[in-house]
Amino acid sequence: MYQENVVLCGASAYEQKYYFNQDFDSLPESIKQELHIMCVLYTEDIGGILTLEFDDNGSLQFKTEALDSDAMYDDVGSVLKIKQLQTEKRELLQSLEMYYKVFFLGETIEDGGEMIGKES
Repeated sequence: MYQENVVLCGASAYEQKYYFNQDFDSLPESIKQELHIMCVLYTEDIGGILTLEFDDNGSLQFKTEALDSDAMYDDVGSVLKIKQLQTEKRELLQSLEMYYKVFFLGETIEDGGEMIGKES
């Protein structure tokens, strides 16, 4: 279906903009808002650009980049902030991965004895 990583959302400190992929518009509004807040606060604290992307296995990856000329970008703070977000938002991130695997990759996932997704 997709050839490359699929961007869920992202934010840029340089353009002061937030992006949300409309392919995921069926997500609940509360989740969209939580993602928005998470990305924007990251770029406010650390700087640079943050994107959340699904890889071809359905794992959610945090991708960061910064301009070479950006002396304010905090490399160490970036790693620490991502680890903090992955810990604090673990349930949300795991749910997003499951959502992507079922609805985009067509996988069937067993959840407490119930099958979720398409049957093989």
